[in-house]
Amino acid sequence: MISSPVPRLSAAARRRVRVGAVAGMAGAVLFVSVFTVYGWLYPGYSWTGMFVSELSLGSYGWVQVLNFVLTGALVLMFGRGLAAYFSAGAASLAGPFLVQGIGVSLIASGPFVTDPSAMFGQTSPHGMVHGIFGAIVFTFAPFSCFVFYRRFRRDPAWRPMAGWTLLSGVVLTLGIVLLKISQQPGNGLFEWKGLVQRVILVTFMAWIFAIGFRLRRLCRLREHSPLTRA
Repeated sequence: MISSPVPRLSAAARRRVRVGAVAGMAGAVLFVSVFTVYGWLYPGYSWTGMFVSELSLGSYGWVQVLNFVLTGALVLMFGRGLAAYFSAGAASLAGPFLVQGIGVSLIASGPFVTDPSAMFGQTSPHGMVHGIFGAIVFTFAPFSCFVFYRRFRRDPAWRPMAGWTLLSGVVLTLGIVLLKISQQPGNGLFEWKGLVQRVILVTFMAWIFAIGFRLRRLCRLREHSPLTRA
């Protein structure tokens, strides 16, 4: 049950928050579902040893390219919803900016197809661009959790999400360190780099889904409060 105060929002802001919350939940489910199912169906693909981006290679690579673009657009909308809800105070600027930056980077990384991870040291121009936007995503993801943690631990309406947000940020940070190590051939983690990346992606998308779910609940609570009806 949510009994904490929630901010008063204009009708336009409430619509943006509602749309953003649903977009965040939908984007998280879409992204993970597509790369999981498509990974099972892709001939010769190893979900433990190959990156999610490598699903963009081959004749049906457009499926993952589209997954990047659609998910990025939904995450961008989610960030706009966060900006409408957190219009003042801690994380009101940096938090939504980081999330929207992730959305834009996902959109941009889609058309620039990655290079096969087995071709270590051989980078094409489009593979390099994909890597740059991918680095932005993996850098902004833990930072967004830590930024919002500052807000959540002080905000009564969001305090229940503070622990989960901090844990997500820690898991993402440790996962990214392991991912960096696993990309170096010759170590024991190289064959598990795909699994490490998936742990990072699933953790972050689960966080987005959870925040989107609570954002929607808080917005609905505000809509049904006596002050709003008055």
